[in-house]
Amino acid sequence: MTRIFIATTAAALVATPPMAQNRIDMIRPDAPELAALGDMPVGVRTMSFTDMGRPDVVNATPEGEIPTQDREITVEVWYPAAEGTEPGGTYEGVFLRDGETQVSLSGIAARDAAPAEGSFPLVLISHGYPGNRFLMSHLGENLASKGYVAVSADHPESTYSDQNKFTSTLVNRPLDQAFLIESMATLDDEIGAITDADSAGVIGYSMGGYGALIFGGGGLSQTAVTREGPEVFVPPQDLLDRNATGSAEHDALIDDRVKAVIAIGPWGRNRDFFDAESLAGFEKPLLLIAGSQDDVSQYPAIRQIFEETTGTDRMLLTFEGANHNAAAPMPAPAESYAMSEKLGYAPFDHYADAVWDTARMNNILQHFATAFMDLHLKGEEEKAEYFDLVEDAEAGVWSMDDAGQPQDDHSYWKGFPERTAKGLMLERRTAE
Repeated sequence: MTRIFIATTAAALVATPPMAQNRIDMIRPDAPELAALGDMPVGVRTMSFTDMGRPDVVNATPEGEIPTQDREITVEVWYPAAEGTEPGGTYEGVFLRDGETQVSLSGIAARDAAPAEGSFPLVLISHGYPGNRFLMSHLGENLASKGYVAVSADHPESTYSDQNKFTSTLVNRPLDQAFLIESMATLDDEIGAITDADSAGVIGYSMGGYGALIFGGGGLSQTAVTREGPEVFVPPQDLLDRNATGSAEHDALIDDRVKAVIAIGPWGRNRDFFDAESLAGFEKPLLLIAGSQDDVSQYPAIRQIFEETTGTDRMLLTFEGANHNAAAPMPAPAESYAMSEKLGYAPFDHYADAVWDTARMNNILQHFATAFMDLHLKGEEEKAEYFDLVEDAEAGVWSMDDAGQPQDDHSYWKGFPERTAKGLMLERRTAE
């Protein structure tokens, strides 16, 4: 009887999501050093910006006048809040991957709090296809606590609830990113007053990474804009040409205010949307992040991006054994454990990884994103030490004296507690 009871209880535990408040701000005890929240309270606001007269890719036809639309982009803005702001708040009505189920998330940000005094670098966060502005909310809150204004977009026709033709994302993603940087730079309110858009960074996941590569200077290949066929994702009337290497529109897209780019699982090289010639035009400091088992953007193709962005110093952080969900998505909301009739699977799969704990990956991303943005946007040169690492984390040697100071043979990854630098690789290349 006892054995049957135990087995039944175990089965129930497997089928039931963990007790949770869908928190996005989890910092594990074994998190690397720079994952810790900063000293500043965090505020958050929902805003929207409208780009008037953008070409309407979804409704464009092979012939005739190209229609236009007023493209409204809703964003979540995290920012350093005034001293004394009480931490904590919720995000209501957040859609899951099925585009139907709405959930509540909990974090440290206080809704509509008064901003802190000062000027803070801008970081734009761009989701995948599909996604939404909350997918990397853990990173937005974390960066804001350290003195950044972080802006995360709902890219129209590319979110869970309004997903439309993929060609719209191909054309619009880098244009959205450029538009939002400019919108924040010219924002005439108390958030605009604290935003330093002259020191800006872009963090893009999957199709957000695709856009960031284009926006950062690595335009599309000629193959991408000229090939023909039923499944090649080319929109009508050469609409994609504006993102091609060498086009006047692409040259004008590159923004000197953007000082650093982090591309997580960037899509495109796997379908030859980029090639060695086009990627050579990318000249921003670049941190690539990927899972070694990524079968969406395909890890070998991400390695090609790493090798072919020869115009810049770049790094590739690899999560060994992780798939496409490496690092970027927030922890899976409890409601995502349930099977979705619409999707045919549990939305959990959209957020989680089969090998790595999501909070663990989030913490590692927060650590390296902090170091990278502090180095390039704030000029904190000492943060370069967090990248001066042995390539294979597990090859690092932990060697401390009795006073807790590193000895000559200490080579463990900086900022990682003993025994925690596992399953990670960090490779570096310098500009040619």
